[in-house]
Amino acid sequence: MIRHAVFVRFKPGTDVRPIFAALRALKGKIDGITAVSAGADSSPEGLQRSNTHGFTVDFKDAAARDAYLPHPEHQKVGALIVAAAEGGINGVTVVDWEME
Repeated sequence: MIRHAVFVRFKPGTDVRPIFAALRALKGKIDGITAVSAGADSSPEGLQRSNTHGFTVDFKDAAARDAYLPHPEHQKVGALIVAAAEGGINGVTVVDWEME
C-alpha cells in the first residue's frame, strides 16, 4: 500500500469544505484508492511550517497511485488545491511512502 500525504498552506479565509469533499469523492471515481482522510492542523508541536491543513490518500499499490496522478479527476481537484494555496504550488508539500 502507498500513502500519499499532502500538506497545504491555504490562503486565509479559504473554505476548505468543498475542496475536501471533492477530494473524498475521488475514492469513488478512481480505482485503487482505499482511503481518503483530510482535516485542519491541530498539532500543538508548532512544527507545521505554516501548513494549515493536510490530507492522505491511500492506494492499494504504486501502480494505482501512478494511475491516479495523471487522472483527469485528480487533476481537477489538484487545480482547486493549488488555486486555494497561499503561493500556489509553493504552498503545497507532497510525500509518499510504502505502508508495511
